[in-house]
Amino acid sequence: MTYLFLGCRALLLVVFVVAVAGKIRNRGAFAGFSSSIVALRLLSRRRSVVAAAAVVGVELATTVMLAVTRTALVGLVVAISLLLAFVTGITVALRGGQAVPCRCLGASTASLGPIHIVRNLALAAIGGAGLAAGLTATRAWPGHPGGTAVTLAMALVGALLVIRFDDLAFLFTDTKRDSPS
Repeated sequence: MTYLFLGCRALLLVVFVVAVAGKIRNRGAFAGFSSSIVALRLLSRRRSVVAAAAVVGVELATTVMLAVTRTALVGLVVAISLLLAFVTGITVALRGGQAVPCRCLGASTASLGPIHIVRNLALAAIGGAGLAAGLTATRAWPGHPGGTAVTLAMALVGALLVIRFDDLAFLFTDTKRDSPS
């Protein structure tokens, strides 16, 4: 269970670091993220900009909590809560017919869609697995160095798949319907 706790934390940590970095790498990136929140039309323009800043702040706090062993369980709870809030927001936007680019992990131009709901639910499930493992772990840390290395490598591979999720989804979805000849 110790390795599961570590792996889930590491995967979410990398994803949230990339998400924050993608949103604050420069003024234009944050402006693009803020604009995407405004375009969702879930809140007023002013509140959308505040919400965008709040999302970045909570994501940044989550990365710190996940990185520190003492606060990792709280970090997992915050990560799960944030991911479920994203699922809710995306669901409401899709039901309202909004076609907004997903600026979740930076500069993606892919429109938000059901696939993003699935991604965030999967990440929340990973957080839940990590939380359960962290609450039930009986073995004291540190684990075996080999086990730790394998766990971190697998977490990194998983995080990279999540980070490139829009590109992978594009490869496996039929974006053009062929007309019958």
